[in-house]
Amino acid sequence: MALEHASPTPVAAGEAFRVDRETLLALIKTYDRPGPRYTSYPTAVEFHAGFGADEYRARLATAATRDSQPLSLYVHLPFCEERCTFCGCSVIITRKPGVAERYLTYVERELALLAHALGNRRRLAQYHWGGGTPTYLNPAQIETLHGAVRSHFDLDEGAEMAIEVDPRVTTTAHLDVLRRLGFNRLSLGVQDFTPAVQIAVNRVQSEDDTRWMYDYARAAGFASINVDLIYGLPLQSVASFGRSVDAVIAMRPERLAVYSFAHVPWVRGNQKRLDPADLPAPETKIALFLEARDRLLDAGYVQLGMDHFALPDDEIARAAQAGVLHRNFMGYTVKPASDMVGVGVSSIGDVAGAFAQNTKKLSTYYEDLDAGRFPVERGYVLDADDRIRRHVITQLMCNFRVAWADVQQRFGIEAQAYFAGERRVLAEGPATHGLVALDDNGIDVLPMGRFFVRNICMIFDRHLREQTGSTPVFSRTV
Repeated sequence: MALEHASPTPVAAGEAFRVDRETLLALIKTYDRPGPRYTSYPTAVEFHAGFGADEYRARLATAATRDSQPLSLYVHLPFCEERCTFCGCSVIITRKPGVAERYLTYVERELALLAHALGNRRRLAQYHWGGGTPTYLNPAQIETLHGAVRSHFDLDEGAEMAIEVDPRVTTTAHLDVLRRLGFNRLSLGVQDFTPAVQIAVNRVQSEDDTRWMYDYARAAGFASINVDLIYGLPLQSVASFGRSVDAVIAMRPERLAVYSFAHVPWVRGNQKRLDPADLPAPETKIALFLEARDRLLDAGYVQLGMDHFALPDDEIARAAQAGVLHRNFMGYTVKPASDMVGVGVSSIGDVAGAFAQNTKKLSTYYEDLDAGRFPVERGYVLDADDRIRRHVITQLMCNFRVAWADVQQRFGIEAQAYFAGERRVLAEGPATHGLVALDDNGIDVLPMGRFFVRNICMIFDRHLREQTGSTPVFSRTV
């Protein structure tokens, strides 16, 4: 069929619109290809071993001079008791509690090293524990680790203190201590409540147990809860996924993330255990998302970014509506900080114009800290062009709008001329398909274009154009 043009009228972030599914399916045939998710630009594919501990220390010294500005801090806790076959995270599978105990002593060393390098810059606007499974730690260990953080860093009033929790291992004692320590946001993993899907991905988690934990967290005082769902998993059907979405809606979390399953078995060996024949076709996969989207919109949620939903009075929904939503390695946020630091194996920092990633190996992590050096394995220093493109891609991913005047003011360039080639590609492709609107003021991603915002961002990705070779790198965009 011929591709129909969408309305040229931009729609504010978070505003609802209904989808012509036939048109969307036709567009998928044109745009479904491997591409980045742009949690960073340049992407982690560009990180290299030429950036190490010394380079990171130099960047921290620069960041220390901005001592009036708050930071974001990410703490990576990699341990899980067993591995989910869909997982794309950097995890360590162990049932030996002593392994985590030793790890925490080294994280405390890294925190001390980091705080010393940052001088007087110790304020946190955003503080996040991720994994792995942070609640793999017992309550006493959680209290000890948080105490180590607080011994070096101060939390801004109203700081976001978030933690990812797995209902299968999280207890009331965990929730009580987290709330007492001041954590104010939970990110709750669900993925899908359908038993056959849970067995296929090795994550059996009943709806009743999840609801019980959710209700206890509410009673304990957690006023902001996010639930994660994943579409594109083995054996999912539109009907069964719709039932899972309805079960989550009944809980009424403030936010939901409805992620596309990133099938990258060449990167994550555990995904090789999935039978590709059980994975939904692209047409079914997008139908799963549309089913979730329709049910969430009908329930009063608003869509923001490429895969998130929130209640309209949530601060992240208000930020999307105002066009000031931000994004970093921890996800969409309303608490932007000029620098983000990470501790723990595989954690990534974004500091003074450079990315720095820690080693993924425990033994190397320990060796580096024993030697008194940062356990940085690789990184990347952004050049002037990277910084410009990063801003453009971030605006597209978060707020679906790029204003040429803003780019010119920030970077001192004639933006339309600078991106003449990209504007031509947009005009010849996405604009003709009704995905974007172009004029002398900037770029607006139109409603249908939000399903393909990764593809639109790829047009601005200089490094992606320069890549050679046939080895797969990224998951598919749909």
